[in-house]
Amino acid sequence: MPEKTSTLHERLDRSFEFQFGPTIYSLSTRTHIMGVLNVTPDSFSDGGSFNDVDRAMRRALQMIDEGADFIDVGGESTRPGSDPVPLEEEIRRVVPVIRQLSGMTAIPISIDTYKSKVAEAALAAGAVVVNDISGLTFDDEMKHVAARYHASVVIMHIKGTPKTMQENPEYVDVVAEVAAHLLQNAGKARDAGIGQVLVDPGIGFGKTLEHNLELMRRLKELKQLGYPLLAGPSRKSFIGKLLDLPVDQRLEGTAAAVTACILNGANVVRVHDVKEMKRVAVVADALKSHS
Repeated sequence: MPEKTSTLHERLDRSFEFQFGPTIYSLSTRTHIMGVLNVTPDSFSDGGSFNDVDRAMRRALQMIDEGADFIDVGGESTRPGSDPVPLEEEIRRVVPVIRQLSGMTAIPISIDTYKSKVAEAALAAGAVVVNDISGLTFDDEMKHVAARYHASVVIMHIKGTPKTMQENPEYVDVVAEVAAHLLQNAGKARDAGIGQVLVDPGIGFGKTLEHNLELMRRLKELKQLGYPLLAGPSRKSFIGKLLDLPVDQRLEGTAAAVTACILNGANVVRVHDVKEMKRVAVVADALKSHS
């Protein structure tokens, strides 16, 4: 007789002991919070707010005080329609922040990049996680760099590139296609010697409003891949579309989306508003544990 789906999910959750750098985290005991730190002038949400080292450091330490478990540092905007940043400029933006932050805190630092040379510079400066929006598909050298530094890797799904991803994305079954992409590329990561892999369905990356809602409703299906699940709905345009609100007024919509992701299986949520989403996660975890 086939194993009940609920039993399968419980078994998979119990297995998620995950290592970031020297520290092992039990990702199944509660939802973990990844705080977003964009050191860019043009990110969709907070572009220009933290694009010098002092301001970036203040924001990173504030997020840690508010309950962030990890800090995700990005030096290139990947908002819809964005153009790539020159390699040297991206390195110039992220490395000083990562180097200084890693010397001040034991909180694991993630580098948000799809470029292997940026990842290598960031890992050498103290990052321990590579968050690659392409799922290791844009730069073939990325998996080798991550393996060489014993870095953990986030494998995300994207359809197209940041420049083109919102140009009429189409799927027969968005969850099935995302699952196939994640499974294939997580397998490639493991084959390259990367021991620690999370998967991210890529909410907002090459998806319509309906695709994003479908992914969040069926997120539990991705738990069957056997990897910890990261979700990043924070301040995304689908929330703005539903509420007809600009990016700086999407807190409540983000809270609803984060709750849905947690109740449907997310182990880590990537968010801008750490203090508020930490509180949301505590309540959502309590609801989940009593369901």
